[in-house]
Amino acid sequence: MVFSSVVFLYIFLPIMLLVYFIVPKKFKNAVMIIASLIFFAWGEIRYIFIMLILAVMDYFCGKKIDKYFDNKKKKRLYLGIDVGVNLLILFFFKYADFIISNINLITGFNIPLLNIPLPIGVSFNTFQSLSYIIDVYRGTVKCEKSFYNYLTYTTLFPQIIAGPIVRYETVDEELVDKKISMNNFTKGMKRFILGLGKKVLIANNVGKLWSIIESGSYITLSPALAWLGLVAFALQIYFDFSGYSDMAIGLANIFGMNFDENFNYPYISKSITEFWRRWHITLSSWFKDYIYIPLGGNRKGLAKQIRNILIVWFLTGAWHGASWNFILWGLYFGVILILEKMFLLKFLEKIPAIFRHIYTIFLVLISWLIFAFEDLGKIGEYFKALFNFNYSYSYNSEGIYYLKNYAIIIIIGIILSTPIITKLLKKMETKNKLLPSLITSFIYIAIFIFSTSYLVSDSFNPFLYFRF
Repeated sequence: MVFSSVVFLYIFLPIMLLVYFIVPKKFKNAVMIIASLIFFAWGEIRYIFIMLILAVMDYFCGKKIDKYFDNKKKKRLYLGIDVGVNLLILFFFKYADFIISNINLITGFNIPLLNIPLPIGVSFNTFQSLSYIIDVYRGTVKCEKSFYNYLTYTTLFPQIIAGPIVRYETVDEELVDKKISMNNFTKGMKRFILGLGKKVLIANNVGKLWSIIESGSYITLSPALAWLGLVAFALQIYFDFSGYSDMAIGLANIFGMNFDENFNYPYISKSITEFWRRWHITLSSWFKDYIYIPLGGNRKGLAKQIRNILIVWFLTGAWHGASWNFILWGLYFGVILILEKMFLLKFLEKIPAIFRHIYTIFLVLISWLIFAFEDLGKIGEYFKALFNFNYSYSYNSEGIYYLKNYAIIIIIGIILSTPIITKLLKKMETKNKLLPSLITSFIYIAIFIFSTSYLVSDSFNPFLYFRF
């Protein structure tokens, strides 16, 4: 089940909200747990037991670490057990077939693949569990004394499929005392509808264009159409992922909780360093706090800093998927970030902002080419199409056709990937509070109606981050 589905919008969510707001405060976590388990069972019921076993282990090891906090040997033992089992589960489900296929390729063996379906949100769930146990070990958070509350945290259905990655310290107080109010409910509904519109009305529509272009022949693909397809994919992945994050954050507000922001208009960035401060913020901060800084960060000289950056970005790529293109994608960004830290940022500061922005968007678009294809050969073929300056057709009717049919949605997507509209509404609000309120209310109602209509009438509803 995904948020952008009729079943979720008109059956699961209304029933869940009705029960959630009727029951007394002490039973709200129980409703959240049951709803979360039903949500996951809709996809793969057998993996619920793995989630429950890991939750028991996290809770048990957290309590043991707290009990033996001054005993370094025992404390490390329970940390090692919890981290080891969580990573073992992640590696088994996500990377086993990748490792087997590469062993077969190198050695010529014919070891059969396991072909085990990937549990929903396994990467996000693992990182959430690891952040909890590591923070308890460090003493930055107190271990959760109530398994009931911890199970609520570890099964939170709004964010477990695609984030944001919610750390225990973000919601620990709200697990006990939720900030339920009409203001939070209204704010949450607006945020959810905004995310739904991003996903259904923009991501799905530009995704159709990308799906058509990437499934065609790259030999006859014109450079203009190749770049148009790449822009479409860039918009699709942004509105798909940020839309899901908005829906998750909105649901959290409705339930009286607050999740961290995950996106901040990344496509307005003027360097790759800035881009990664704005894109998937909770993942970047997770790797920084739990991998980069413990490795030494930038405190032990340039050589080790470069090593640490490459390790982090190798892991970032691998986290996104068990395929060499994701690892290549991660290292691609790692190398650029190293170059920016060494000298590029100083150079970029001296040139006009428009050129810095062009530099960033160009590199980001190339990164999405690497990200989009697990087949490395296809990456090479598409790359050639992008820079095929010897393309012989002076008139390309196919390109004109796609541009005519998708130009409006692409222009809308580009505009909405910047803060222009948000700033405009805020400016209007300072002059007249009633008018912006009426306009925004109408906009949210229209977004919900159009999104629902689209879901009913169109079966094209992919979710790119579902596999992670």
